[in-house]
Amino acid sequence: MSDLLDGVEAAAGLAVHRAGTVGAEARRALAADGVPGLLAAKDPTLWGPEAEEVAKIRLGWVDTFRRSRQLLPQLAELKAELADLDHVVLAGMGGSSLAPEVICRTLGRRLTVLDTTDPHQVGRALRDRLERTVVVVSSKSGSTVETDSHRRAYWQAFLDAGLTEAEAARHFVVVTDPGSPLEATARELGIVVVQADAEVGGRYSALTAFGLVPSALAGVDVAELLDQAEELAGSLGRDEDNPSLALGAALGAAAEAGRDKLALVSDGTGIVGLGDWAEQLIAESTGKAGRGILPVVIETPDAPGTSAPDVLAVTVGGSLPAGAVPAGGVHADLAVNGPLGAQFLAWEYATAVAARVIGVEPFDQPNVAESKENTGRILTEGLPPEEPSFTAGPVQAYAPAEAGGTLTEVLAWLAGSVPESGYLAVMAYLDRFVDADAAGVRSLLAAASGRAVTFGWGPRFLHSTGQYHKGGPQVGSFLQITGAVTRDLPVPGRPYTFGSLIAAQAAGDRQALAGRRRPLVHLHLTDRAAGVVALLDAARALRA
Repeated sequence: MSDLLDGVEAAAGLAVHRAGTVGAEARRALAADGVPGLLAAKDPTLWGPEAEEVAKIRLGWVDTFRRSRQLLPQLAELKAELADLDHVVLAGMGGSSLAPEVICRTLGRRLTVLDTTDPHQVGRALRDRLERTVVVVSSKSGSTVETDSHRRAYWQAFLDAGLTEAEAARHFVVVTDPGSPLEATARELGIVVVQADAEVGGRYSALTAFGLVPSALAGVDVAELLDQAEELAGSLGRDEDNPSLALGAALGAAAEAGRDKLALVSDGTGIVGLGDWAEQLIAESTGKAGRGILPVVIETPDAPGTSAPDVLAVTVGGSLPAGAVPAGGVHADLAVNGPLGAQFLAWEYATAVAARVIGVEPFDQPNVAESKENTGRILTEGLPPEEPSFTAGPVQAYAPAEAGGTLTEVLAWLAGSVPESGYLAVMAYLDRFVDADAAGVRSLLAAASGRAVTFGWGPRFLHSTGQYHKGGPQVGSFLQITGAVTRDLPVPGRPYTFGSLIAAQAAGDRQALAGRRRPLVHLHLTDRAAGVVALLDAARALRA
């Protein structure tokens, strides 16, 4: 990682500052092959003949911002019609929720994002201002189990509150692809449907209805985002003055040179949470066929995780004022600054370019279904019996015998299992607000191990880094954290509860990882608050 960002490429307010010549050779090769112009023209042959059929129907993101303008009158009308419903809840997973969350956090608009099956978190949302709530149900396929469960729970809650079905329907807006099962259900119930761009995959959908509908209802001027993307679009076909190309070349070239971990650090200049969105985009697009780029979202500029030799450190932020230092003085290899709408388009373009450089197809996700299938089987057959290796107060540990008999020993064993080019993934199936302190274990394990350590909330991460865990380089070690359910909720119309669903999702993912013979530890918190404290204490003891 370099101290000096001495090169810059900029267009339409978006600038990519780079240290030395990172990605320069790859960039020249891409330009020589005509990649910028071909990608701007949505050429599906860029990733090889095996990828062509999928790419033909997944390149709409290149210019979806133009088609999305057709939504603006409908969104304005919908916002006016629902003016009395000022609590916007977004029920969606992965690409259906991550971009709107970034948009609303960055622009200071309130949005409740429901991207979990944790019954505590779902129940709290259901009890919050129900009479003033509009639920945006977003699912590209229309069959996402988490989102279907949210829709069912809210529908029943409105009926239980005394609303008629017609009155309940007014509290919903559905965003989905044309012809999906969710569209059919919504129209049958009398719910407003906004159709998404069918030629844009979920993780590339920031500037489609998936990103724009919930954001507009929350009060964002989404036309401004489209304007920012359109200003950048003119640079995408150029060989020079194309910061998106420079970014993609650098990501791909670094990965090919062994720096396949991408540390994403906010520089504090106004864009909030972009790393979480980019994490899904990059991990799910590149993590397959034993290859990939692993994003690592870093909490603060001084948090551990940016200095290992296999890490490319990138800061992200808003437009820089004149005279400002790129990366805010943070050690970085790249600094990407510009308006949010341009950032979305630039990172999508860069990810597609990086995928070409490392030799993978960026639009499918071949390993995502595995954990889903395991979950479905467990919901039908029941959880497989398991006995803890040991119990340490509020924590039950499920670990190999050689891992030891205390929490600190188990964490030390897991950290030590990470190979030189590997990573440790922490996966917490908890309430990401009430149990938020659990995320602190990432930086503690990163400091103790000196390796790349990621943290993801389950089941949210299954729609993000989950693909990389199973399809990317098999060099990961895994820490799964689950928690006791003290107040469960039924999923109306289904033979399971939210508590049994999240337990099945965790168990299904454990099965998928165990089948790859990767190091895996499962910690179950019988008391969540006390268990989180015990976990953090054990992690701190690693450096004692």
